[in-house]
Amino acid sequence: MKKYSLLFAVLALALASLACQTVMGGGDEGFEMPELPEITEPPQGGGDVQIPPTAPPVGGGDSITIGGQTDFPLPEDAVNVINMGSDVVNFQTKLSLDEAMKFYLDQFGKLGYVERASLTVTSDTTFSMVFDGHESGKAITVQGVDLGDGTVNISITLMDI
Repeated sequence: MKKYSLLFAVLALALASLACQTVMGGGDEGFEMPELPEITEPPQGGGDVQIPPTAPPVGGGDSITIGGQTDFPLPEDAVNVINMGSDVVNFQTKLSLDEAMKFYLDQFGKLGYVERASLTVTSDTTFSMVFDGHESGKAITVQGVDLGDGTVNISITLMDI
């Protein structure tokens, strides 16, 4: 009996697939590939290509700022710091996952924040920690991911948990 049920399910899926192709116009018939612009080779001059610098986005409220200040402590070697409003910061560091966790336990401990140890999760390539005590009443989450190239991406977020 199970054999017939499986056969019926496969047959139903095949028929549904054919029906969808028919309804949606099916196959490549009548389809014309749009013309693509011709790709030209870049000039082969002997110098470097100069790209004019652009200013990072800056503003108040919930804007995104590349670099700049944050209320959260950052390791000295933090790079690619991106502030997304006052509630989120993301960056990379050369600290290991263990070193990053110790850094935030120490730094947030000095600020009077208390780790919610029951929510701390670690693996070989990630960690997640939650701290209470921020003046906003929100919890601070610190999450790290080993990028596999000797750097760790860290995201710190204020959120209601």
